[in-house]
Amino acid sequence: MFGRGKSAEKSLYHHPLLGEVALVRSWRSRRLSIVVRPSGEVRLTYPRFVPKAKALEFLDSRVDWVEQSRQRFAERGVARVEYTPEQIEQMRREAKDVLPGRVAFWAEKFGFQYGRVTIRASRSKWGSCSGENNISLSLFLMTLPPHLCDYVIIHELCHTVHHNHSAAFHALADRCMGGKEKNLRSELRRFSI
Repeated sequence: MFGRGKSAEKSLYHHPLLGEVALVRSWRSRRLSIVVRPSGEVRLTYPRFVPKAKALEFLDSRVDWVEQSRQRFAERGVARVEYTPEQIEQMRREAKDVLPGRVAFWAEKFGFQYGRVTIRASRSKWGSCSGENNISLSLFLMTLPPHLCDYVIIHELCHTVHHNHSAAFHALADRCMGGKEKNLRSELRRFSI
């Protein structure tokens, strides 16, 4: 990610117990964090003011937690699906054809105002809304059932009103989703990008 100056430095580290770990030294991060993905991949993010050695000590202290997380994903049978470049390109075309129209439909229905809609090959999140109310959607939304795809779109549109996950945000999202926001959020968690 590069905007005005670097925002993160990324590298790979081979941990003796965990194998390959993605290290992200972030200019935005304020704390150390570890993410385990359904595929078993591990990502360690640490602030720029924390030495790499300290970040690796933190990783060492969380080895058991990482292994337990991997085990839970394995037991649930959740694995990352790999797509060919051709499949991704096909999904991108479909996403560009379908998703902006769905955003426009729900925005008009509920009276939301938004900026641009961009389609990205994001595997870290289904969608996001910027401070300028521009909406970014992952092309992998095309792998979801239509009602969950719409859930993500409405969720991001609600962020044009509340740029946070406050009680007011969830109340608005729940109204727009006919009282099913919590259920839809739980259902979406069963899918991985």
